Amino acid sequence: MADISFAEVLGALGPLLVDIKGEGPSCFHGVTVDSRKVGPGSLFIALRGERHDGHQFVAEAVARGAKGVIVSQPLSDIQGVALFHVTDTLLALHAMATQRRRRHPSLRVIGITGSVGKTTTKELTAAVLGTRFRVLKSPGNLNTDIGLPLSLLELQPEHEVAVLEMGMFQIGDIALLCQIASPHIGVITNVGPVHLERLTSIEAIASAKGELLEALPPSGTAVTNGDCPWTQSLRSKTRASWVTFGLGEGCEVRGMDLEGYGLSGFSFRLVTKEGEVEVPSPMPGKHNVYAALAASAVGLTLGMSLEEISFGLSSARTDLRLRVVPGPRGSTIIDDSYNASPPSVTAALDLLAELEGRRIALLGDMLELGPIEEEAHISVGRYAGQTVDLLVLVGAKAPIMAEAARQAGLEQVIVADSKEEAVRLLKDELRRGDYLLVKGSRALALEKVVEALTS
Repeated sequence: MADISFAEVLGALGPLLVDIKGEGPSCFHGVTVDSRKVGPGSLFIALRGERHDGHQFVAEAVARGAKGVIVSQPLSDIQGVALFHVTDTLLALHAMATQRRRRHPSLRVIGITGSVGKTTTKELTAAVLGTRFRVLKSPGNLNTDIGLPLSLLELQPEHEVAVLEMGMFQIGDIALLCQIASPHIGVITNVGPVHLERLTSIEAIASAKGELLEALPPSGTAVTNGDCPWTQSLRSKTRASWVTFGLGEGCEVRGMDLEGYGLSGFSFRLVTKEGEVEVPSPMPGKHNVYAALAASAVGLTLGMSLEEISFGLSSARTDLRLRVVPGPRGSTIIDDSYNASPPSVTAALDLLAELEGRRIALLGDMLELGPIEEEAHISVGRYAGQTVDLLVLVGAKAPIMAEAARQAGLEQVIVADSKEEAVRLLKDELRRGDYLLVKGSRALALEKVVEALTS
């Protein structure tokens, strides 16, 4: 964790500060909102959440070595540390991150959002830029109004570029993140039917993603998916330069001659006005070409050569959300269980289709699809029926997907009543040479199936 001085904290809190008690060090060794991650000399911020109130863990944080705490209520029983009493601890976190960002005016910030592929695009962009620049990137999927500020608080004087993922729960979320981060380059991977249950329409989703473009200065650059009509509809939202990436003929940063090699990765020819270069990638799944092209467009915007970009993409780590692990009796499990939407499930099925062997998929419900929920599950069920040799389904929408798969011509379709039943079925079914894809929305916790099959 990066250090933050007592004076910097005090200066950031400003009008939010109600009172300050106790004495703290001249410098805190990192900022955290998780008492379990507190180390000696840390500054702990007590946030109120839907399920937990950080104020309940202040004593634990102090016991673990915190030398300062930021709270929004008086705590008379906390002694021996600097206690900052503020009106709102979340706003305090935002203020500290905003100040840290403003203290690095030459820092080039890349904000990345989209319905699908944000984390992969963030990782590949950081890998590409890392071949020339000193890069700060948001770890994992820390893309909220808590995660992004914590990422910015890791900013050090040596950093030249920050690559930040920006998530969205509702209208206004990305605008807030942009106020904190002040991006100069904004990447929109795509706009699709994710979060429809909350935002009710694709138009609303596009508008929410477009907040990133609205925040860009005229001297900035919008990097957008040229193959996505909804993304292209946002052009009027920004005065920044406009760069498109994709596979289509009109894209300025274009991928051609795309070849997939199953779990060994893919390759493509990167075609730009600056020239062309062959790009091998170790990442499984041809759909990741869009993340690679977005990263390439950012690299070109920052003046990188095609050779630097190709090297960055070819050496990028592949251990993102998709994991490939050994399964029972010599089978192979493709664990893509983190989350699911219609585009991401289709892409995962395409990867499965590239593999030589019996193709089995365990699919769960796709949530937050709102009015297109039934149509989307029918479409995915039909696609799975045309792709796999055995389909196992769990969740409330399993019967809908099962019927669609059968109508597509697949005979081996099983609806499991629970994850436990799915584990029993798959333990009996899997054998050497089989490939099992596991994918479903986060709430279904299908990683538990993977754990049971690999334990």
